[in-house]
Amino acid sequence: MRIALVGYGTMGHEIERLAAERGAQISATFDLARPIAANAPVHADVAIEFTHPDAVLGNIRTLVELGCPVVVGTTGWDRHVDEVRQLVAAAQGRVLYGSNFSVGVNLFFRIVRAAAQLLNGFPMYDAALFEAHHNRKADAPSGTAVTLASILLEQLDRKTELCAGNPTGRIDPAALHVSSQRVGAVVGTHTVTFDAEADTIELTHRARNRSGFALGAILAAEWLVGQPPGFYRFEEIF
Repeated sequence: MRIALVGYGTMGHEIERLAAERGAQISATFDLARPIAANAPVHADVAIEFTHPDAVLGNIRTLVELGCPVVVGTTGWDRHVDEVRQLVAAAQGRVLYGSNFSVGVNLFFRIVRAAAQLLNGFPMYDAALFEAHHNRKADAPSGTAVTLASILLEQLDRKTELCAGNPTGRIDPAALHVSSQRVGAVVGTHTVTFDAEADTIELTHRARNRSGFALGAILAAEWLVGQPPGFYRFEEIF
């Protein structure tokens, strides 16, 4: 399998290392200094895109128009999902995206969903979400936190809206508070808290390094090249 890397930073280098171990070839690399050209072939079976929220839409559009399947690891573009879905359908392209490509995080999504389903029947437990990342991360809350929040809002009848950031006043009891921290070199930590007067239940996923994300992106690429045209989410490969 030939992979084009769109974004050749820390994550791109880790994908390159793991791809070689799995027998894949990095056929091209693109970054700010060498962007994708709309009229130039990519010479790859699939592209893996980890760049910036401001660049991701243009990259997806160019790759789809070039006929190259693309795995999108960039987060922070959720409001454009419908636009990309229409683009993919019109061009008969193949795009797979996810808020987090770690296998462990995607298992964590299922654990949180099951816990929220159980706790929906116990309204004495309030719920909140905390996430922390390195100080270079461009978006907040993280894409993973947004996915976790959507799971909690779906499963907890008592939570009907999202409250992100650091509010100065009282939070509506029906709001799910999502707080973010950007500090140092934290790879990624997400904690879901269920709190009552009697006790507290905390569920935490803590990433130790970027290898899990890189491997997940490669697994997604291997899966996508065998799929028909469509707009896919990472959890569909499990």
